[in-house]
Amino acid sequence: MKTIKLTALLALLGAASLAQAAQPKLGVQLWSVKDEIKQDFEGTLAKIGKLGFQGVEFAGEFGPYKNDPGGLKAFLDKNKLQCAGAHMHFDALADERFEATTAFYKVLGCSNLVISMDARGKTVEGSTEMSKQLTALSGKLAGKGMRIGYHNHAEEFAGAVGSTPWDVIAKNTPKASIMQQDVGWTTYAGKDPVAYVKAYPGRTVSTHFKAKLAEGTAGTPIIGQDKTDWAGLARAVGQVGGTDWIIIEQEEYPNGMGQLESVAASLKGLQAVLAKLPKP
Repeated sequence: MKTIKLTALLALLGAASLAQAAQPKLGVQLWSVKDEIKQDFEGTLAKIGKLGFQGVEFAGEFGPYKNDPGGLKAFLDKNKLQCAGAHMHFDALADERFEATTAFYKVLGCSNLVISMDARGKTVEGSTEMSKQLTALSGKLAGKGMRIGYHNHAEEFAGAVGSTPWDVIAKNTPKASIMQQDVGWTTYAGKDPVAYVKAYPGRTVSTHFKAKLAEGTAGTPIIGQDKTDWAGLARAVGQVGGTDWIIIEQEEYPNGMGQLESVAASLKGLQAVLAKLPKP
């Protein structure tokens, strides 16, 4: 009888552990504080850590650590921050730069390399061609223990649901590649971000939570002060999207708020939403 109870208890603890591990971590895209980080790189990252973020997604700014990934990793560790990912253009992963780029991020413990934008993503034809390059990079990065990702703007969601450039990319790239949906731009384009998470299960490994108002929509571009279904979105990325990282991105700073101040407001809004969700 004791053995049965112990086995059941261990199973329960294991299930709880798995449920906890499945909870996405919270990060911030550093483009959100693009001016403040240039003025004070270390101070801004330290403040981000104190806000309660678990990681940062880089966007090409490394302050005094541009050529010192080891020093940057130590600084991140000191501030209890992980590298949630990195935005870049395709040229950073061209043959002549591939080894240097991947080596830099390998030291940071970063496995999610995301193409931030590409002109080909604006059309179905261009996206079809670009998908070939994403597929090739997916295979190449797998050997490094890394994944390629692609991040949308409004143009990738133009057209009918199911046949947008975003759909084309998702359908023509490996499941291992990340469809990093920027839900602010999805909303701005008039599409449903929750439906798109569900359309491609397991592909939303990291996602940008950004409040962006579609034309004619009332509200403030701060998470929780707009009309986005953040609760539904949080459930979708956790249950269907396979999401490891929810990454807040702030591109608008309302009411005279500073960049980091706006990020903090969106984090507070998101935390309020997450606190109301039922525990797994």
